[in-house]
Amino acid sequence: MFIQTEATPNPATLKFLPGKPVLGSGTLEYRDADAATGSPLASRLFGIEGVTGVFFGSDFISVTKDDGDWQHLKPAILGAIMEHYMSGADVVEGSETANDVNPSEEFFEPEDEDTVNTIKELLDTRVRPAVAQDGGDITFQGFREGIVYLSLRGACAGCPSSTATLQHGIENLLKHFVPEVQGVRPI
Repeated sequence: MFIQTEATPNPATLKFLPGKPVLGSGTLEYRDADAATGSPLASRLFGIEGVTGVFFGSDFISVTKDDGDWQHLKPAILGAIMEHYMSGADVVEGSETANDVNPSEEFFEPEDEDTVNTIKELLDTRVRPAVAQDGGDITFQGFREGIVYLSLRGACAGCPSSTATLQHGIENLLKHFVPEVQGVRPI
């Protein structure tokens, strides 16, 4: 098994591509070992000293570290991923599913539904694929008084360039296609 690694814009996060599906659809994020109990792979990764976050995409795993050195962590992470796939265990156990933002957690006024649908379509077709290339995800959370609220996950959370991405990239795109959008904020 050959696992590729890619740097992300976040120096504390590395993207691992096992060459096999990770999640069938959606994304999952674990911010600590306690939250990872439903995932044998995430639990295995949190067993490595220095790992502080695990994010699963359709075909990649992003791992976030503390102040440790990638030179020392990377071989252990590669080994854990390889062992997991060789074991044949599932990435997540039975009832746990990809946690794309739950629509019931979204907030917007009913009269803004058409605007929100346009925003979501732009995010899904133009923004999320590019962000996934960097080992993260950005999902719609809400729209109120012209402001779009987005959830940053994976390599995007805590990334030094995420503010620039939000303000200059995503905000400009949304303002161009959706005149009602006045700004973008992270949640």
